[in-house]
Amino acid sequence: MTEHTHKVIVVGGGITGLSAAYYLQKQAIEQGLEIEITLIEVAHRLGGNIQTLHKDGFVIERGPDSFVSRKNSIQQLAKELEIEDRLVQSAPGKTYVAVENNLYPIPVGSVMGVPTNFGSFLTSGISSWFGKARALGDFVLPASTTVEDQPLGKFLRRRFGNELVENLIEPLFSGVFAGDIDRLSLTATFPELLKTEQQHRSLIRGLKKNRISDYRAFNTEKKGMFQTFEGGLETLVRTLEAELENCTILKGVKVEKLERQNDQAKLRLNNGATITADGVIFALPHVKLLPIFEPLGLLRGLKEMPSTSIATVSIAFPEGAVKPVQDCMGFVVARNSDFTITACSAAHLKWPSLTPSGKTMYRSFIGRVGDEAVVELSDQEIVKAVLEDLHKLLDIQANPEFTVVSRMKEAMPQYIVGHVERVALAKKELLEALPMVQIAGGSFEGFGLPACVDQGKAAANQLIERFTAEPFSMEGNSQ
Repeated sequence: MTEHTHKVIVVGGGITGLSAAYYLQKQAIEQGLEIEITLIEVAHRLGGNIQTLHKDGFVIERGPDSFVSRKNSIQQLAKELEIEDRLVQSAPGKTYVAVENNLYPIPVGSVMGVPTNFGSFLTSGISSWFGKARALGDFVLPASTTVEDQPLGKFLRRRFGNELVENLIEPLFSGVFAGDIDRLSLTATFPELLKTEQQHRSLIRGLKKNRISDYRAFNTEKKGMFQTFEGGLETLVRTLEAELENCTILKGVKVEKLERQNDQAKLRLNNGATITADGVIFALPHVKLLPIFEPLGLLRGLKEMPSTSIATVSIAFPEGAVKPVQDCMGFVVARNSDFTITACSAAHLKWPSLTPSGKTMYRSFIGRVGDEAVVELSDQEIVKAVLEDLHKLLDIQANPEFTVVSRMKEAMPQYIVGHVERVALAKKELLEALPMVQIAGGSFEGFGLPACVDQGKAAANQLIERFTAEPFSMEGNSQ
């Protein structure tokens, strides 16, 4: 019997799609399968939101600048790609919170803003004595009577009151999700918080006992919690692209239509071509998927998922132009403060090896739910607003040497209440109607880079399982 060649299309050349193509190729080699892989990307470059700029000796990220080092998906991938020695660890330092026009260090021992070190919390100026007393009410409040999904903000406000949530917890969560905690899903974002409350009643007591590492991303005083690569994150993208030797890569091409043809999927492209495949992995944001799947009556529930646009502003200064705040690696901004920026990192301190000697760089973020319009301003207007904010919080004594504004449109999917169920239903519908098709990426099960790598790998594995399952129908595949 002649070995069948399986044709697979990966749609989307971001980190999810690249990971899917890489693991398809790897599994095919390891299992002796004949797989013909085509990667389709609408842009003329791969990497999606990952885009590294090299300017005047600076390594500037126009999208994400790192990944959380405690999750080993990318480290394992780097090892397989033989670029593990190019990983760079962020330097240690403190994260602050901007409340009104003041910067306050996050109290030592805080777990995503939840206090577990009472000495540090009680002496912090980040909250009034009334706010502190209300937050400590967590020790006597009963656990939630429901284990169903609920808004993250509702859960946290019930435990700690409004002041601590507004001044400390919400800025940290918004720094991660660029979203509204009063709409974000507890189950989809931090399900361990509910489990901890159910087990220990007091969230403070439970977090102190368990020290859940997933929520310590801002506790970087002793060890940096983030990693990137020498030369920036595009190092990973370029290496993956070079590794895809057995993959046809089509850039500047868009999938316009999808239909089922027996046990295969047929894709029509914007260049007039059609491709028929035994398996397809769509590694696209949900907003890009809807025009393809809605005509088939699929994935309509994903329309309920909003997305937020954000922008970053990288500002270079000569050394000494900005008086440093003690051990400050960066800060997040309380929503009730009068600022355009939502967060800022001292890139030269966070990544000293990626900054030229004698220079400093501050990387600020703007845009969140309810304030997306600011991203549409001109570069000049955005830079002006960011500098006005930085002048309120930092002692800046010189003009910038240059600025780089980068926009990421609809880049932050919002996991609002019901997200887990919504995604599960979409995948169930897809499995029933188009079992040869997978969806993966930041809109579904985590938008951090490690989560995207995991989803790309999982989608590849599911197709491999389909190809190796017996019996496997080849009806309609005579090509």
